Amino acid sequence: MTEYKQDLFRYVAEEFAEDYREGELQRREFLRRMTLLGGGVVGARTLIASLGIAGVSAAELAQAQTAPPQPDKASGAGMVDPRDPDITVGPITYGARGFTHLAYVARPVGIAPAPGVLVIHENRGLQPHIQDIARRLAKAGYIAMAPDLVSRIGGTAQYIDTAQISSYLAQTPGDEHVANLKEAVTVLQKQPGVQGIGAVGFCFGGGLTWRLATAVPELKAAVPFYGPAPDTAAVPNIKAAVLGIYGGTDTRINAGIPQLEAALKAAGTRYGIKIYDGAGHAFNNDTGQNYVKAAADDAWAQTLAWFGQYLRA
Repeated sequence: MTEYKQDLFRYVAEEFAEDYREGELQRREFLRRMTLLGGGVVGARTLIASLGIAGVSAAELAQAQTAPPQPDKASGAGMVDPRDPDITVGPITYGARGFTHLAYVARPVGIAPAPGVLVIHENRGLQPHIQDIARRLAKAGYIAMAPDLVSRIGGTAQYIDTAQISSYLAQTPGDEHVANLKEAVTVLQKQPGVQGIGAVGFCFGGGLTWRLATAVPELKAAVPFYGPAPDTAAVPNIKAAVLGIYGGTDTRINAGIPQLEAALKAAGTRYGIKIYDGAGHAFNNDTGQNYVKAAADDAWAQTLAWFGQYLRA
């Protein structure tokens, strides 16, 4: 397991544990997810112990392993209707790295020059909320593309159980995610009218947005939402202007901000850090339990302003 893969694996495990502690996951569902992530009861016990959670027996894990998944909250209608007359939307496929990739593209009606924005999903895959983010960008005049990082195993839509998606994403080497995102950048660059590339990502996708910025010098602007920080040794590779957005109560992710900011300053990177008091992890997701409308509205305005300054220019 590479260090990069370990980072993603640990990130997903800690997110499950945080949701359990905060009451968003029932105990049985948390244990079921641990068995998926740990590859069985033995791996789950080791993983749970490393997270500081005691009192879990092998028998309880074995019972949880066969339990039905806890339903996710409904996705909601989204903020921009797919039938909005100002935009065109739809799925695309493309071949790269030996398999078929799936993605969702939203753009203003007509073929006119516009910046492209890659939208990187959370650890539950390419859900309707992420498609809605792409439509919001299209309404704002951008050509948005949201790649499905679950494509190698059939795509997000093939899985009712989002924990299976999260486990796959966590167990996949990070270098593979970055390689697939770089292919997506190439496809987005070839979309009719695209001039200039930016990226935005959320949670797991926020961390990948930071990583992508260290690996793709063509990115002009990036906005990672509450994503784990990249390797600070790679920060000098960032050429994009980056706006990091965080929730004030998201202590697990925010612990990495001081070291990251020091590296950004030392590298002379154009950056901004915006922290919303009273908001937690995933506060921008209007289909989730952590949604904070005031913070989300302002963060979206900040995102568009950032892209307007550094991507449109």
